[in-house]
Amino acid sequence: MLRTLFLSLFLSLFLLASSLAHATPLTWGLHGMVLFGGKQGLYASHLPMFHAPHDYQVVLQVRLADPALDARLRQQLDGKTALWTLEPERFELARLLPAAPLPLRQFRATVVRGHFEKDGKAEPGYGAAAIIVERVLLMRRLSPAPASSASARYLQVGDGTQRFLVKRIDSRPDFEHIVAWSSPAQAPHGDIVVAKSGIRQTPIAALRAQLGKTARLRGTLYFSTEDVR
Repeated sequence: MLRTLFLSLFLSLFLLASSLAHATPLTWGLHGMVLFGGKQGLYASHLPMFHAPHDYQVVLQVRLADPALDARLRQQLDGKTALWTLEPERFELARLLPAAPLPLRQFRATVVRGHFEKDGKAEPGYGAAAIIVERVLLMRRLSPAPASSASARYLQVGDGTQRFLVKRIDSRPDFEHIVAWSSPAQAPHGDIVVAKSGIRQTPIAALRAQLGKTARLRGTLYFSTEDVR
């Protein structure tokens, strides 16, 4: 009887371990992204939420695996502020962490002109484009706890004269904001910090005041409060 009990316990533990090993990872899902950039660089910003599997703010520097398609896309985006998004295949978002055991360096996605969950349309010619992750510029897990910050802090994205400001999500509720601007070649790359008024969009004038007189703000690429309430 003891032998039977031991075998039963062993089998239960084996089945439990097997079940855990094949459980869906907490960050597995369809991780939509805002796509932006131009000839000097191509970037993707994950659309975060305060719950799994989307509870990470992620900004990537990317390129398309096909050089011809990559050049074409950069040309289409260059100097414009129209909204483009990516609808990727499902993957585990945590694998983008630099220290992940099996880091994700490529995924496939549909390139969409507009918002992929709203009125966006798949851009002809790209199909399920292979997206190469060149650099992880920002990856931070979001806390679901209510929080408030008196200032809005923007990450600068881009190494040349064509740059972007991506607001860091640091409050709940908060807002997503991506702004395009043209920079002097030697402008600093540090964060831009401005006063914040709840979840109202940061005025362009406030950003311009922090960037300096030589900066040319090209406009907002994306603003939303829907997903980070």
